[in-house]
Amino acid sequence: MEPPEMINAGDLVLKRWEPEWAAEATAAVRESLPELKPWLPWATDTYGDADSLDYITRSVKSWAEGTEFNYAIFTAVGELIGSIGLMTRVGPGALEIGYWLRTPWAGRGHMTAAVKVLTRVALTLDGIERVVIRHDAANGASAAVAAKAGFAETGRDGNDVIREWRS
Repeated sequence: MEPPEMINAGDLVLKRWEPEWAAEATAAVRESLPELKPWLPWATDTYGDADSLDYITRSVKSWAEGTEFNYAIFTAVGELIGSIGLMTRVGPGALEIGYWLRTPWAGRGHMTAAVKVLTRVALTLDGIERVVIRHDAANGASAAVAAKAGFAETGRDGNDVIREWRS
């Protein structure tokens, strides 16, 4: 099971992370810290290039191991606006999607489009029957993306809402 390294999604392109994008990833995270910090433990005031390079290096390794498939999200003109990935941690027959978006591009439907296309790709992979999104119940932006992308709430786990898309 391996998704494509690049996915065209209309006005967006999802590309497997590459180390040369670390500085731009840092800029995107730093610009978006007020929105990311409440939900993502790695989004801290000290986040820097070494953190981005570490994430990308781990992403490359995880891709090779078949445990995570992380993409940078670019606009059609090449602006890095976020990240999205598929993770195998929810068990057989399922993949979990995680995502974040650079603040200036929020609220324009970009993440919903990325989630929809990555969900379609995930459901074409051998053995995948469902795609899961987990988000904090208080994270209205992530909840809106999941709902607009067609994910239905299927449960709760503490503060987390679990939403699924089934084939």
